[in-house]
Amino acid sequence: MKLTDPHGGVLVNREVTGRERDQLMRAASGMPRLQLDARQISDVLMIATGAYSPIEGFMGEADYHSVCSNMRLANGVAWPIPITLSVSSDDARRLCIKKDVALYQDHLLLGVLHLEEKYSYGKAHQADLVYRTTDQLHPGVQALYNQGDWLLGGRISLINRPDDVSFPEYRKDPSETRTIFINRGWRRVVAFQTRNPVHRAHEYIQKCAMEIADGLLLHPLVGETKSDDVPADVRMRSYEKILSTTIRSRALFSQ
Repeated sequence: MKLTDPHGGVLVNREVTGRERDQLMRAASGMPRLQLDARQISDVLMIATGAYSPIEGFMGEADYHSVCSNMRLANGVAWPIPITLSVSSDDARRLCIKKDVALYQDHLLLGVLHLEEKYSYGKAHQADLVYRTTDQLHPGVQALYNQGDWLLGGRISLINRPDDVSFPEYRKDPSETRTIFINRGWRRVVAFQTRNPVHRAHEYIQKCAMEIADGLLLHPLVGETKSDDVPADVRMRSYEKILSTTIRSRALFSQ
């Protein structure tokens, strides 16, 4: 696979600009509204920027069942966990298929869901298939059981990016990281994703991988954490230090 080829073959961009953005902003005032939680806001951003390529929106029923049962989209592309937008039964009743829905972060209009499907689902069944447990002590299962009983499917259009984004200087869209790789002449890149400080074993693995690669992409996860996790700002400083003192010019630091 070429360096610039995204998963599924297409780098998705669902962020609207110019006249299309202006038209959607005007139309949104007459649309039914949904307030999104932190997880849903993150999903909207990941979909719109292409981080979830080739997904263009929240999954419809066919993709949902295929992913839960086979870890593949309905078209056969590998995908391990469903990307869904859950709502309450009351919200499901008030929203009409083929009608757009305005998506909000508090008072900020994030974008529009072009609603194509709404369907019920079995939470215990999904938990068993995806997480291999129905124990609510599992954080993923707990979040699943606490969400709405209906799912909405359809493409999204991002109008405004979320407020209060942490560490903005390190945030790079997939298109931006690809451009950096090309500009640096990197043809083979090793990526290391982590939610913890990089310890000596991690550093050793990265250095070994870079013996056969042109560069390193360090990809930290800094979203919601457990109470006993190392704080995100501490972890970010540790990443900065190791990249500046040991890996140096052959590394890219991006969320």
